[in-house]
Amino acid sequence: MPEKETVFSSKIAYGGVFSFKELYKFCYEWLKEETGLDISENKYEEKIVGESKNIVVEWKGEKKVTDYFKFEVEVKFTIDGLTNVEINQGGAKVNTNKGKATITVKGNLVRDYDGKFEGTAFKKYLRESYEKWVIPARVEEYSDKLSKSCDEFLSQAKAYLDLEGKK
Repeated sequence: MPEKETVFSSKIAYGGVFSFKELYKFCYEWLKEETGLDISENKYEEKIVGESKNIVVEWKGEKKVTDYFKFEVEVKFTIDGLTNVEINQGGAKVNTNKGKATITVKGNLVRDYDGKFEGTAFKKYLRESYEKWVIPARVEEYSDKLSKSCDEFLSQAKAYLDLEGKK
């Protein structure tokens, strides 16, 4: 069984005017280009509640960093009360959305993802010794790198939402 450690877990919330379609596109492209993650959408759920929609989207991104370490990032969008609105932007009427968006990110550092140190108690002991005495600096380095990437993603998403709301 690969060793999985959560090194980052946080969320942001925003309420106001934004384009859900553009937010989705921005976040997907940022994660793909800036972090190099292979992203898959595990869930997309829409519920219509009166005049508005509630949407839940879940992504999982993975990236093999070395033959021992792998990054896993789980992103969850929860959009509540999404409605279509028309705003005046620079003298022109623009169709967009209004609602409450919550973006949750969890970053996991996966060690021994191929299970090379699995099978016997002795191999597990070797893995623990290897991580504790041979590569503790590398474990720390990759944990920090993943944590910083996740934090930067949330910062970029928040900045995007703040900018969209001011248009």
